[in-house]
Amino acid sequence: MFTTLSRIIKYGLQNFSRNYLVSIATILVLLLAVIVFESLMLFGVIGQKAITLVQDKIDISVDFNEGTAEDEMLKLKSSLESLQEVKLVEYVSKDEALKRFKEKHPEDSDISKALDELGNNPLRASLNVKAYNPKEYAAIAAYLSNDSFKSAIENISYNQNQLVIERLAKIMDIGKQAGFVLTILLAVVASIISFNTILLAIYSNKDEIGIMRIVGASNAFIRGPYIVVGVIYGVAAAFAGILFTSPFIYLASPFVKVLIPEMDIWGYFLSHLFPILGYDLLFAVSIGVISSFIVVRRYLRG
Repeated sequence: MFTTLSRIIKYGLQNFSRNYLVSIATILVLLLAVIVFESLMLFGVIGQKAITLVQDKIDISVDFNEGTAEDEMLKLKSSLESLQEVKLVEYVSKDEALKRFKEKHPEDSDISKALDELGNNPLRASLNVKAYNPKEYAAIAAYLSNDSFKSAIENISYNQNQLVIERLAKIMDIGKQAGFVLTILLAVVASIISFNTILLAIYSNKDEIGIMRIVGASNAFIRGPYIVVGVIYGVAAAFAGILFTSPFIYLASPFVKVLIPEMDIWGYFLSHLFPILGYDLLFAVSIGVISSFIVVRRYLRG
């Protein structure tokens, strides 16, 4: 069995080197497929990061009536935290609210004068509530509208921002769906192109396949070298894809950072280099092996 396997690998390497022009052309087509596949993976990461950041910016604020006891506010905070829709609840006291307000307007002398003239803190204590999903803010707002909380709550910001939150939720859903459909579509197109290129590569050896059948070689022995060639195509394309895309990702990283400051795409690429290479190998080798298997099987049946 070891001898048979070594012969299959040997003949596969011979086929690859003998038809080196066809092999290079096939690898180049597979390389394009890998570049598309890898780009879609990275665009997906960037898109998901952007969606996450947008979600983190969305929240609803619960302003308390003047005179509401702090214990009652903290009780409502604990009550909200027990809801499965709620990701985070932040309590902002009157003093903390005033501090943040001043930090946002450090050079506005008119505001400072107005606050000094008032002589007291005009801001209200509040809760900032974040949900796991923007669609869940409606349920949280409905919970806060309960009669038992009316005496403590002055205002719920969801009522003013409902339309914006709902639109953002729809945009994020559309973005996820469009990204998924685009990934599937381009992967299928790349696979079809690669399949046809490998078909042409093996077609040039159809006479050799016929001779091997005449001399009594088994189907597995005939098919084996072409499977090996398919693996070589895939491995070469996957590594070439990493080498080709690396400088472009490095150059694009500063521009991505301008749009999404929290996203370091080059750092992500380096830290996930081996998983990305693994996905590239799985994608490219699968196309190479499956295409080779199907094409040779067609000739063996004929």
